Amino acid sequence: MSRTRLIAPVVGLVLFFVAWELLVRAFGIRPFVLATPSRIVGYLARFPDDYLRAALITFKHAALGYAVAVFVALVIGAAMAASGFVEQATQPVLTLIAVTPFAAYIASVKIGLGLFSDRPVVFIVALVSLPAFAFATADGMRSADPSSRELLASVDASRWEVLWHLRLPSALPSLFTAAKYNTGLALIVAYLAEGGTGGLGEIGSRAVAGNQGDRLWAAILSMAFLGTISLMLLNALQGAVMGWHASQRSQRG
Repeated sequence: MSRTRLIAPVVGLVLFFVAWELLVRAFGIRPFVLATPSRIVGYLARFPDDYLRAALITFKHAALGYAVAVFVALVIGAAMAASGFVEQATQPVLTLIAVTPFAAYIASVKIGLGLFSDRPVVFIVALVSLPAFAFATADGMRSADPSSRELLASVDASRWEVLWHLRLPSALPSLFTAAKYNTGLALIVAYLAEGGTGGLGEIGSRAVAGNQGDRLWAAILSMAFLGTISLMLLNALQGAVMGWHASQRSQRG
């Protein structure tokens, strides 16, 4: 990874937080409506262990649901790419999942799977993340180079060999694009669904109920840092897995 790719995110974040600080101070915005970054960081410094512990719980919920969604999406996407009938039958279901407001059924899922357990949070994260991964998998596998498919067919390559050596690598660019979108989505879903599990979502909901602005904004900023770190890890994974791809070679310059 080049020095530019390491420095650029830091520069972007610093400029963003400086603008945030100046905006709040210039317009005299009340702390509960929008606290300054310096105020939030000061509050976080008073309770670092609490927020670190909660952030790790939220990350666990998002990561587990994310992993389940990727695994299921690979199976569904491969079937969609291989069969037009399966694709036409599956697309309406995935669209239905994608457009249904997950906040509307969080309570029902939590009651069904356990109010204070990790299962409903992981389930909802996986469900909401599934459509983007499935569509990306199907489109990516279908875009496999025709001449490469003919070459593998000429040497009697098995379906598994075609999938592993051609279709899956062809799907990686679209999968990583979907992964970047789903990273933020998975964290948001986890935050909204994890009341009673000790994550950042529980801290945030208790802060709203108690009208505790500093506590709420500390949870929000922790989520922002968690999302930033997650995306940086994902970018590093993409560079390691897709070093052969033109999109990654062009960013090394």
